[in-house]
Amino acid sequence: MVPLGAEALTNGRSGALHGPGSWWRGKSTPAKIETYTRWSYHFFGVAELLTIGVPVIGQAGPGLGSWLLLMVCVHAGVCAVTASRALDWTLGRREQPVRLLWTLGALSTVISVTALVLVKYLPVRGEAATATGTVFGIVLIFGVGSITLGIRSRRRVFAVVAGFAAGAGAVSLPLGTPWGDALIGTFAVLFGGGFLAFTSVFSVWLLNAVYELDAARETRARLAVAEERLRFGRDLHDVMGRNLAVIALKSELAVQLARRGRAEAVEQMIEVQRIAQQSQREVRDVVRGYREIDLGVELAGAHGVLTAAGIECEVTGEVTGLPGEVQSALGWVVREATTNVLRHGDAGRCVVGLRVKEGTVVLTVENDGVTDGGAGSGGSGNGSGNGGTGDRGSDSSGSGRGASQGRSAADDGAGGLRAGGGSSGPAGLGAAGGGSGLAGLRERLTAVDGTLAAGPVGGGMFRLVAEVPFTAADCEVAS
Repeated sequence: MVPLGAEALTNGRSGALHGPGSWWRGKSTPAKIETYTRWSYHFFGVAELLTIGVPVIGQAGPGLGSWLLLMVCVHAGVCAVTASRALDWTLGRREQPVRLLWTLGALSTVISVTALVLVKYLPVRGEAATATGTVFGIVLIFGVGSITLGIRSRRRVFAVVAGFAAGAGAVSLPLGTPWGDALIGTFAVLFGGGFLAFTSVFSVWLLNAVYELDAARETRARLAVAEERLRFGRDLHDVMGRNLAVIALKSELAVQLARRGRAEAVEQMIEVQRIAQQSQREVRDVVRGYREIDLGVELAGAHGVLTAAGIECEVTGEVTGLPGEVQSALGWVVREATTNVLRHGDAGRCVVGLRVKEGTVVLTVENDGVTDGGAGSGGSGNGSGNGGTGDRGSDSSGSGRGASQGRSAADDGAGGLRAGGGSSGPAGLGAAGGGSGLAGLRERLTAVDGTLAAGPVGGGMFRLVAEVPFTAADCEVAS
């Protein structure tokens, strides 16, 4: 597999930023569902106009038809505003639009009654009477559908639907509507309004469920990071706890020996100095993550972490017989790419592939859910991957133990992916300097003559490719 060059990365990123539909692709899944719901209810206003507003002019004539069209336009506009504000209230962005709901209810009643009055007191017959009656029913049905968006209680939803249906019959009869027509109108409002009310309640429930699931996913990622920090704390305690205890003991012994004028005090302090220097080196190894990583464990850990986060993950290939330094370098690539997919973008599927090609071990990590601004820039043989932070996710079930050996914000100096630096965005690999982010991975791969490239490849996909030369005869690939 040929690494992505700078030209391919630049072109892919420009297409993601400025291509058709970039506005839609830049939204998260919950935001897409919200946009779809909003415009569906705005389309209800258009449907109301097309259903009764425009045909009524041809049926009722220019004079009466124009007045009916004007009333329908006003009603459709108020319905659209009510739907928008009711959805904002549902998502907790504003207070419940109680006054607007009452206004819409009163407006629907006034328009429907006005339509019946026109039929009774004006010489309206034939198609004109039919058009006016249609305005009466459709206005009530769309009014019920928009009002129920702003009501949370099911009992109140039922009350609104039943109330409008009963009111339709109660108003029709005194204004001279025949019993049969009044009954038909009542049932039309009951079933039509009930259907739109059910649609409104279901749409609100679905929208809230999507946002709650998205919040749960973020919480799960934060919990994985918190667990990783705890593991890092335990590792640090294992390294420092015993050494500090020995340093304290030997220092106390040296003090007692010095007070007695014993020459052994110098030897004890020399030993304290040696242990302190050893502890410094061990802490540096923990913080920088220079402990050797097992590539097989990292691949298993990546699968566990992504699966636990609700992302479909497929791992193909497992190269055996690799030297420790090659496994460590590629293991870090797997770890950092997994962190990026977990905490950034809107990935639903990730594929991790490992294979040998022409004496080179090739590691490929590809995921969907790339958003605008998520591609960092890449150069020849080196690129930028999906962004991450210094925090690392881990598999809370234990399958990601190997992927979490090095870990929290403290070891960013060894290669944590950050959102800062370069041109990376929410899903871009930060090119922070000083051994962090892309620079850290580049250093690790350079040490084994490897290269790194990453960038969008179209269709909302992002691909990271790491290649390390390898010529040992005992290198095998297990599928």
